[in-house]
Amino acid sequence: MNTGVIKAYFLKEIKELVRSKLIIFVYLMPTMVLLLFSYGIRMQVEHIKTVIIDKDQTKLSIDFTSALQHSKYFDTKITYLPENKILNNMKKGKVDLIIIIPPSFEKRVLKGQKADIGIFVDASFPFRGSTIESYVKGVLFKTAQDFFIKKNINLKFVDINNRNLFNQSMRDENAVVPGLIGLILLIAPAILSALLIVREKENGTIFNFYSSSVKKSEFLIAKLIPVFLLHSINIFILFLWATYLFKVPFKGSFFIYWLTSEIYIVISLSIGLLVSVIAKTQIVALIATIVITIIPGFLYSGILMPISSLKGEAYIEAHIFPVMYYNHIIYDTFLIGQGFSSDKNLFYFLILIFYAILLLTLGSLFMKKELR
Repeated sequence: MNTGVIKAYFLKEIKELVRSKLIIFVYLMPTMVLLLFSYGIRMQVEHIKTVIIDKDQTKLSIDFTSALQHSKYFDTKITYLPENKILNNMKKGKVDLIIIIPPSFEKRVLKGQKADIGIFVDASFPFRGSTIESYVKGVLFKTAQDFFIKKNINLKFVDINNRNLFNQSMRDENAVVPGLIGLILLIAPAILSALLIVREKENGTIFNFYSSSVKKSEFLIAKLIPVFLLHSINIFILFLWATYLFKVPFKGSFFIYWLTSEIYIVISLSIGLLVSVIAKTQIVALIATIVITIIPGFLYSGILMPISSLKGEAYIEAHIFPVMYYNHIIYDTFLIGQGFSSDKNLFYFLILIFYAILLLTLGSLFMKKELR
C-alpha cells in the first residue's frame, strides 16, 4: 500500500471540502438537527384544553376540579354550556378533553354505589389520547383517595409509591437528545461519503482513478478517512451540546461512548459507500442516502417509541438497522451507566462491529475499478 498516494488523495479531499464549503455542512448540519429536534420533539402532553361540566357542586367534585386546575398538564375551563355545543367545539379542535360530573356524584360515592364520570377525549392522535386518559384517571384516583382519608373512610385504597428511575426529572431532553446523536451520526457521514465518491463520477475525474495505478483500497482509504476524522470531532461536539446546553446527565463511561460512536461512524461511511456504488449523480446519492438513513433512523431508533412496543415486521426491521443497537448503548452511557457490565450492551457492541466489517467489506467488493 502506497502511503504517498493515500496522503496525496487525502490532502486533495481536504482542500476540496474547504473549497466547496462542504466542511461547513459537516459541522453545521449536525448541530442544526440537534438544536431543532431537541427543542421541537416533546413526549409529554401539556396544556390540554379541558372543559369541566360540574353538575354536582359538592366537596368531592370541587376537589377534583381544583386538582385539574392546579396541574401543569391541563388548561381548565368550567362551563355550564350544553353538552352538544361543547362536543361540537371538540370537533373543531378547540377542546381536547371534556369532563362531565353528574348530579349526586358524591352522594353515590359515599353510599358505595356505582358513580360514573363522563370523560370525552379527543383521540385523533392515539398516543396523545391515551396519555390524556391516563392523566385524568391519575388525578381522579388521587383526589378520591385524599377525600376518603379526610372523611376517615377506609376503603383499602392501594397506595402507589411511585419512583422514576434513570430520568427522575422526566425531562424530554434526556429522552430525545441521546437518540438524536445516533440519528445524526448515521445520516451526516453517510451523505458526505456518498457525495464525495459520486462527485468524482459526475465530474468525470473518476477516470483518473480508473486509468491510474492507484489501488482500490488506497482510493477508498483516502476518500473515507477525511470524512471519518471530521465526523469524529462531531462526537465531542454533540457530547458538549448534550451535556452543557441541554443538561443531559452523563452517568456512563466516556470511553465506551467514544469507541462505540467511532465504530458507528464506520457503519455510516460504509452505507454511503454502498450508495455511491449504484448512484451516478449527487442528487440521486443524496436522496437514496436520506431514504436509507432518516426514515429507519426515526422509526427504529427508539426516539419516538420503545422498540419493545413494536410488533411483527416492524420489530424485525428495527433489529435489522444498526441505529437501534447504537442508541441502546448511548442511552445507557447517558442515563444508566451500566456499560459493558451489561451483557446486552456488550452483545450490541459486538453486533455494531459486525455491521462495520460487513458493510465496509461489501462496499469495497461492489466498487469496481473499471468503467461499466
